[in-house]
Amino acid sequence: MEQSNKKVLTMSFLAAGALVAFVVKILITIITPITSGAAARVVASDFVIHILPVLVGFVTFLALQFNAKVGVWADEVVTEIKKVVWPSRKDTIAMTIVVCIMVLISSVIISIFDFVSSQIVNYIVAL
Repeated sequence: MEQSNKKVLTMSFLAAGALVAFVVKILITIITPITSGAAARVVASDFVIHILPVLVGFVTFLALQFNAKVGVWADEVVTEIKKVVWPSRKDTIAMTIVVCIMVLISSVIISIFDFVSSQIVNYIVAL
């Protein structure tokens, strides 16, 4: 594994751990109001609300960082992404303009069809 790939992978795994911690925190926030009794006290505890998401995120990071199969797969992904030839700024601007023009043309055509079909339906209903 290249050193530059290792840095990218570590940062990616750290971001994945943070994302998992955020999702767990949101899920706990959603679950808290719908629990009752002893479960409500457990879910509302400071440990579950604040520490559990951090622990889950950290365990996710460690599981990704130190799993050999995940490391090999992720290294191959980064290596393949480095081989991608990205379009130039000029090409990107030209393609964006083409897409915008096509969206405008499509919206005009769909609007005309919508207007004509609504007029036909109104005429039929008025009969």
